[in-house]
Amino acid sequence: MGKSLYVIDIKERDVVETSFLVTEKIFSQSKNGQTYLKLKLRDRTGEIEGRIWEDVEQKGALFDAGDLVTVKAEVVLYQGQLQLNILELRPCSDEEMVLEDFFPPPRRDLQEMLEELKELAYQIEDPYLRRLVLSFLRDEAFLEVFVKVPASKKLHHARLGGLLEHTLSVAKLVNRLRGHYEGIDWDLLLAGAILHDLGKTKEIQIKSPFEYTTSGKLLGHIIIGLEMVSKKIEAIEGFPPEKALLIKHLLISHHGRGEWGSPERPKTIEAELLHRLDDLDAKIEGIMDFIKGSQGAWTEFHKAFERSFFRGENRDNFEG
Repeated sequence: MGKSLYVIDIKERDVVETSFLVTEKIFSQSKNGQTYLKLKLRDRTGEIEGRIWEDVEQKGALFDAGDLVTVKAEVVLYQGQLQLNILELRPCSDEEMVLEDFFPPPRRDLQEMLEELKELAYQIEDPYLRRLVLSFLRDEAFLEVFVKVPASKKLHHARLGGLLEHTLSVAKLVNRLRGHYEGIDWDLLLAGAILHDLGKTKEIQIKSPFEYTTSGKLLGHIIIGLEMVSKKIEAIEGFPPEKALLIKHLLISHHGRGEWGSPERPKTIEAELLHRLDDLDAKIEGIMDFIKGSQGAWTEFHKAFERSFFRGENRDNFEG
């Protein structure tokens, strides 16, 4: 059973009862020393802060950040922002876990984006690379997850279908650059663009609020993706060893540096290009989403980007 009341519907002085995804849970103390819980709560329409002032330890033991909860709360205005004074709270039941209620919808039709990605894959002229890419894009079990998971939990494309959207965007950027630089193996680069994040289909689970799987926590999507690609390559008779090595290098180096999650730095021109294009798309999308979720000329401080962003005085309808 889905939600009927969303963040966008909430008004001052309302008493609401509805469910949210807890994105932040912090125990804090007021100026008079009272312990309280500070929460950030989200659904597909936006985010709102909540406070728990009574039975803090008891209520706090019922849930963690990343859980779905149903709350009964009074809506108050605090420092110009709506806030929930939470009176009652309980974890959501499995029947209440409808992902589409808690995550922003995809910007485009999923099937339309998937078909566009397949069309790009068919442009790969190298028969081995094309067969490798299509072995994933024709795998129904893989696609069922691929079209749903986000590209990340918070930083960019953090919405249903976000991984597909990000993958398509990076692949289209490769095509835009085609012919601009000489000496590039465009087939290799395009294949790498389509395959680079496929490990996220096993890194992030989709049965409840998007959380990391055990293999996602222990290995990460780069190693998982490397294993997935290696298995597909082994099933393709006659796949050239050097080509296999190069496509694997694109996967393990696309984050650019060890501290950013890559076992190796990019050591081919195609790997460097993929890293730059992946990073460009992730950062621009992350900034655009942050700006669109803000009001006023300046955004709040963004922890990951370590700065605020200027929207301008007349950009209330910023659409990216």
